[in-house]
Amino acid sequence: MRNILSKTYDFSGKVEDVFLTFSDELMVFFLDSSLNVSGRGRFSFIGFKPFDIFSASGKDSLKDFQKKFYEHKVEIKNDLSPFCSGSVGFLGYELGLKMEDMLLRDKSGLGLPDCFFGFYDHVIVIDHELNKMHIIATAIGERNNSLREKKMAEDLRYAENKLAQCFKKTQDRRQEIKSRNIFELCDLQSNFEKKDYLKSVEKVLDHISQGDIYQVNLSQRFVVQKDFVNKQELAQLYVLLRELSPSSFGSYFDAGDFQIISSSPEEFLFKRGNHIETSPMKGTRPRSQSIVDDETFRRDLLESSKEKAELLMVTDLERNDLGKVCKSGSINVRSMRTLEKYKTVFQTTSTVHGILADDKNAFDVLSACFPSGSVTGCPKIRAMQIIDELEPNKREAYTGSFGYIGFDETMDFNILIRTLMVKKDMLSFHVGGGIVADSIAESEYDETLLKAVALQKSISNILLERLEFRK
Repeated sequence: MRNILSKTYDFSGKVEDVFLTFSDELMVFFLDSSLNVSGRGRFSFIGFKPFDIFSASGKDSLKDFQKKFYEHKVEIKNDLSPFCSGSVGFLGYELGLKMEDMLLRDKSGLGLPDCFFGFYDHVIVIDHELNKMHIIATAIGERNNSLREKKMAEDLRYAENKLAQCFKKTQDRRQEIKSRNIFELCDLQSNFEKKDYLKSVEKVLDHISQGDIYQVNLSQRFVVQKDFVNKQELAQLYVLLRELSPSSFGSYFDAGDFQIISSSPEEFLFKRGNHIETSPMKGTRPRSQSIVDDETFRRDLLESSKEKAELLMVTDLERNDLGKVCKSGSINVRSMRTLEKYKTVFQTTSTVHGILADDKNAFDVLSACFPSGSVTGCPKIRAMQIIDELEPNKREAYTGSFGYIGFDETMDFNILIRTLMVKKDMLSFHVGGGIVADSIAESEYDETLLKAVALQKSISNILLERLEFRK
C-alpha cells in the first residue's frame, strides 16, 4: 500500500477562486459542491495534468476503460477524503444505446467520444464541512520508485505556490456578476420549432396510451456560436452558472478539444465500499421571490399526481437496475419524494440503496445502471428507442454522467443535466422533461424553457461582459 504526501490548511475562502487559479492548467477538472442539500455536497475536488488519458467510442468503450483503469490501479493509504487519485471523466448518453445493441439513427452532434477519462495522481480537496483544504499528491503515474517521492514533493510544491498567488490576488481574478435581464444578447437556436416539440410530446402520449411505454424523457437542444469564447471565459462562465444555479454535483472539465460545464443537482451513482446509492430526481416547479407564490409552487409540486407517478416509476426502475448487481434482499428505498430547494426551482428526489454483490465491481454497477432511468423513461430500452426516433440530434454528454472512480473503487457520478457542451465554434445545451399519461404538451414545453433559464442567463452575462470590455 502506497503512502500519499499531503498538506492541510484551514479554509474560509471561496472554492471558485481556487478553481479559477488552476483553470488555465492542462485538462483541469472541478467537481464542485456549491450547494449542500440533504447532507450531500461535503467535498469539492480540483485536479489537472493527468498522467494518462482514455478516449473511446463504441459498444465496448466501458469494458476497454475498465481494462485501462486496472492497469493503473494501486492501493493507496488515504483517510483525508473519498478521492485522492484515480480517473475523472464522463460517459456519453449514446454509449448506453450502443451497449444495448440498438440501431441508432444517423444524427449530428459535436463529435464527442462516448467515454473520456483522465487519470490524475494529485488533487486539491475542499472539505466544506470541516472548512479544510487538502493538497494531496500520490505520483501514481511515476513508474520509477526512486523518482516517485521527488514527483510527489514537486506536485505539492507547485500547487502550494500557485495557491499562494491565488490568495494574494483573489479580488483581481473574480468578476462582478450583474443581475440584469439580458437574454436578448444570447441568440439561441433550438433544434425544435415549438409546434414540432408539441407534436413529439403527442407522439409520446400515443405510445403511452397504446401501452408501449409508461414514460419518456424528451429534450430539445439549443445552440449558440462560440466565437466569443476562450478558455478563460469558459471558466468564468462556469462561475456564473454556479452562482445563478448552485448545485451539489456541479462540474467543469477541460478535455482539450472540448469542454463540459454543468450545474447538475442530480446524483446518479455513489459507491463506497460495497454500499451503492442512486438518487433519481423528478418533478420541477419554479421558485418565486414572492413568499406566497413560492409556497404555492411548492405545494403544487408536492400534490401533483403526475409528478408522484413520474418519480415512482423511475424509482422502481432504479431498484430493478441495482438488483442486477446487488445482493438479494439488500435494496431499499431510503427516502421517497424528498423536496429539494434550489435557487430557481423546486424538485423532488428519492434515494435507493443496495449492497454490492461479492463478485461485482464499480464497472459492473455502471454497466447495469447507465444511463439513468430518470433521463430515459420506462421501460428504459423502449424509451431510448423512442427518444432516438423523435430527437433530431445526438445527446452526447447531456444525460450522460460525469464523475470519478478512485483507485479504491470509491465512485461518485452525477447526471449531466443543466449542462453546456463546447467544441470549436459551437456551444450547446439540452433541456428536457418526463412525459407521462397525464402530461400536457404545452406545459411540458414550458418546463424545458424554465430549466434553460440559468444556462441562458450565464451565456448572456459572458456576452455582455465581452461587449462592455470592447467599448
